Amino acid sequence: MMGTLGLVAYSTTSLVFIAVAAFIAGLARGFSGFGSALIFIPLASSIVGAKVASPLLLLIDFATSLPLIPNAVRHADKRDVGIISLGALIGVPIGTAALAFADPLAVRWGIAALILLLLLLLASGWRYPGRPTIPVTVSVGTLAGFFGGLAQLGGPPVVLYWLRDAAVAAVVRANIILYFAIADVLITISYSVGGLWSTAILGLAVITGPLFGLGLWIGSKLFGKASDELFRRICYALIAVSAVIGLPLFDGLFR
Repeated sequence: MMGTLGLVAYSTTSLVFIAVAAFIAGLARGFSGFGSALIFIPLASSIVGAKVASPLLLLIDFATSLPLIPNAVRHADKRDVGIISLGALIGVPIGTAALAFADPLAVRWGIAALILLLLLLLASGWRYPGRPTIPVTVSVGTLAGFFGGLAQLGGPPVVLYWLRDAAVAAVVRANIILYFAIADVLITISYSVGGLWSTAILGLAVITGPLFGLGLWIGSKLFGKASDELFRRICYALIAVSAVIGLPLFDGLFR
């Protein structure tokens, strides 16, 4: 089965590394509604490359997060999610084109730099201070769609935009989950047009999907029970370590 699904090229150490990364990413995603790509993409890209890592995360994230969607629909601000999703229609194809046609090494360096920049913005406590107008909301959706199409990194832009001082945490989390569900459909279509799916992705999904799902379930149970501040700091630390380990400088470390 490993041969037919294209996994024979990866060592056992590499597969274990990717599976552990998927579990940790799922834990962060289940708790906060985002963060899985910030952790998983740089780590998985160091083993399989961004062109495999991004579709892989899309597949396992969408398949395992389906149970979260009904509750998100009930609590989300559906008008705001709908408007920001219009922007994603513009940004997703552009990000997918960059992933499909840009130099793989350049994409990995770009992803690492982007993750560190977004992490600094998140950790700084900066939030969008203005009013949520339709043009601004669509622009944020376009930026998030581009990041999502490139490397499944659409979370931070919408988090920075939605997590304002007056925002209710449960509504923000529901907005993010519902937005991701819509964006995942758009990205799936875009990746199909771009020819980014392969049998190797399906094989890796069989290995990583269950652990990502387990992390997602545990994280969702922790939401509202653990200290938000402590968990946020842990997530920031994990993201920072993942971004550094995922740099091309460390290629070969986990192969």
